[in-house]
Amino acid sequence: MLFGSHSFFAPTLFYCNPIGAPPTALFNFSSKRIISINNGFRSITPVSLFIPAASLKRDENKEADDFAELKEKVKNVGIICCNSIIPGEYTRLICPKCKGGRSMERSLSFHISGKRNFALWRCFNFECGWAGQVFAHNSTTSDGVDQLGRMGSPRILTEESLNLEPLGDMLAAYFAKRMISKDTLKRNHVMQMAGDQIIIAFTYRQNGILIGCKYRTLEKRFWQEKGTDKVLYGLDDVREADEIIIVEGEIDKLSLEEAGIPNCVSVPNGAPQAITSKELLPPEEDTRFSYLWNCKELLDKASRIVLATDGDLPGQALAEELARRLGRERCWQVCWPKKDEFSSYKDANESCCRKFKQGSRRTMPSLRQLHERFEH
Repeated sequence: MLFGSHSFFAPTLFYCNPIGAPPTALFNFSSKRIISINNGFRSITPVSLFIPAASLKRDENKEADDFAELKEKVKNVGIICCNSIIPGEYTRLICPKCKGGRSMERSLSFHISGKRNFALWRCFNFECGWAGQVFAHNSTTSDGVDQLGRMGSPRILTEESLNLEPLGDMLAAYFAKRMISKDTLKRNHVMQMAGDQIIIAFTYRQNGILIGCKYRTLEKRFWQEKGTDKVLYGLDDVREADEIIIVEGEIDKLSLEEAGIPNCVSVPNGAPQAITSKELLPPEEDTRFSYLWNCKELLDKASRIVLATDGDLPGQALAEELARRLGRERCWQVCWPKKDEFSSYKDANESCCRKFKQGSRRTMPSLRQLHERFEH
């Protein structure tokens, strides 16, 4: 077994195993910058050799003036452009609004464009979420989420900029077959892309602010909005939770909410095919699981984390990888109940659908009641 040698009975929804390996401490948040170069190369265009020196000088002076004006505008909102800030890169700073929260971490992701004429920022402290952008040649500063940043992550998104609209009848019927109600879909801001194609849009939000979007077709083709930081789906439902359930997909999260278990989040990018045998990477290089490090402060608050991933091999691999990073000593693994003599239910949606069809939706025990059944 991947997750220890003890099984514990939990009625109705699932079984749980404790993750019994020695404790693994979470990594400390790192403020190192990650340098990205297009295609891995820097290039010099030959024609630039023939640009007159006077023209180059004027361009340099204009860029310097733009940068000076930009720094002044950024300073006016409380962000100090120190020497560590390099145009074209992303820098972690102390947020002037929340001061890094209780952990006093560098929670503000700050970016200045390569031409030094545009800046944008977002705070990833879950009690703050401050975001904005400013242009060197624009008299206004966007301090919020009403415009779209186009210089890369973290982008500032709106439903309009993503061309989203409320769910139509076809997708409402699709979710109804999976026992997910219109009220749950509305509360979680599940939408669809406008146009001829039928595409579900799971909007990712922090403090009610749209910060990302994942798309799904009915044929199970998935993709995510580019230029956004990866986070867990359903963050606002676990901000104050001492116990957090992590599932493998957005529909599983919605299903558990239907079952009366709201303190649940989903990973944004599914499960790996196998457990890696390599040592854990530093957080700034652990791109596959960047959503854990982006949500570190929130996850640190939880004393118990239930890993309710799918029952197949990739789901087991995901549970193991999450436990390695979150600390095995506080992780429990779900074992889905038997479907028949030879197989078990695959995931939260399949298990919940069975119970709902049996008419037990309102008698579904809470997560805390399930935990009271666990024995060490």
